[in-house]
Amino acid sequence: MPEGDVVHQAALRLGRALDGRTLTRSDFRVPRHSTADLTGRAVLETVSRGKHLLTRVEGGLTVHTHLRMDGSWQISPSGRGGLPRGDVVRLVLANAEWQAVGVRLGMVDLVRAEEEERLVGHLGPDLLGGDWDEAEAVRRLARRPETSIGVALLDQRNLAGIGTIYRAETLFLTGVWPWRPVGAVKDLEAIVSLARRLMDANKERPNRTTTGDPRPGRGTWVYGRAGRPCLRCGHRISRGEMGAQPQERLIVWCRHCQPEEPTG
Repeated sequence: MPEGDVVHQAALRLGRALDGRTLTRSDFRVPRHSTADLTGRAVLETVSRGKHLLTRVEGGLTVHTHLRMDGSWQISPSGRGGLPRGDVVRLVLANAEWQAVGVRLGMVDLVRAEEEERLVGHLGPDLLGGDWDEAEAVRRLARRPETSIGVALLDQRNLAGIGTIYRAETLFLTGVWPWRPVGAVKDLEAIVSLARRLMDANKERPNRTTTGDPRPGRGTWVYGRAGRPCLRCGHRISRGEMGAQPQERLIVWCRHCQPEEPTG
């Protein structure tokens, strides 16, 4: 599932194509909204909220979309090229200059602006949001001290936007074993702060890196490196599963750099 930085980039691309322009086409290809028509309305703004996208439209309406595992927004000049083949298009929004095609979107909703909270109000502080609140994110994590830190970080009710990549990289860099209970983690503030810094540093990069090394195979410390030597200590990177949801299960870590029992 795309993480907050990727969704943030999608919001920027949608905003550049749609914001401030009047829609000349709106085609909802989901049963619930198949008769909806936004043609003639101006798009006011497109923003990200964690892993969610909100496109606010004239007349007090909001288009809410979520990429889930395989979704994407494809943007092209209007009138050039057709739509992707097959039953994959979920939404088309276009103006005189640009066309945005939502492909394999996991969620598509059209709601009144005042109903946005019904869709995203459960989310914790957004790691890339202008109203980011580190103290609140830490407070939410600490509410369930028995939960493993690896599971707690992916609970979007605690902090919004983090996924398996930033979970793995943040826990590696802070030396925390993924299965350590939240209540046994000495410095939740350091974990939350680092996750924010890593994601913020990558929010506009075309190629994500947490190591600072953009070379192929060296952009991340542990994610995508299972079975290979740790870039820091040389021990083999481990791979396992944790969490109830399929998209949450993959976890990678270094047994040497992230020992089961904390040191020091």
